[in-house]
Amino acid sequence: MAKYLLLAFIVVPVLELYLLVVLGRQLGLAPTLGLLLVTALLGSVLAKREGRRVLRSWQTQVAQGRVPEEGILSGALVLLGGLLLILPGFITDAVGLFLLLPPTRRWVAGRVRRSMERGMATGSMRVTTWTWSGSAQSRPSRETFGTPSPPSRQIPGEVDAEFTDDKSGR
Repeated sequence: MAKYLLLAFIVVPVLELYLLVVLGRQLGLAPTLGLLLVTALLGSVLAKREGRRVLRSWQTQVAQGRVPEEGILSGALVLLGGLLLILPGFITDAVGLFLLLPPTRRWVAGRVRRSMERGMATGSMRVTTWTWSGSAQSRPSRETFGTPSPPSRQIPGEVDAEFTDDKSGR
């Protein structure tokens, strides 16, 4: 995790600054600033459009009684992509655009989901649940997505619920 933080907060800004200086020398100050402004504006428009599309998709599928195909992770990736497009720099713009395109966003979401599943399966990822009293309780999770959790002790203040699919007869 530390290597990713190093990359995000030190290496990327240095590369962005280097690229801005090189492009500024080649194109000039005004065209470089104009290009940064145009990518920020187009990025915000694209992020808004994709965010609305994902939200409409969720609403439609929930109204039909189905689980949304594009989950919360996809919405978070749209938000991250929009943020990266608004930040000044061409590398962040490229990554932000990559996250806003649906096929590449699905690919990234799948990789993140598999990584989370591995972390939950090995117990290296902790899941925190919030009780009605507002206190957080953290415990490792060894279950993967899509498998039912084993019966566990009821923690005071938690809601115990079970969801069934009426159509399958289960």
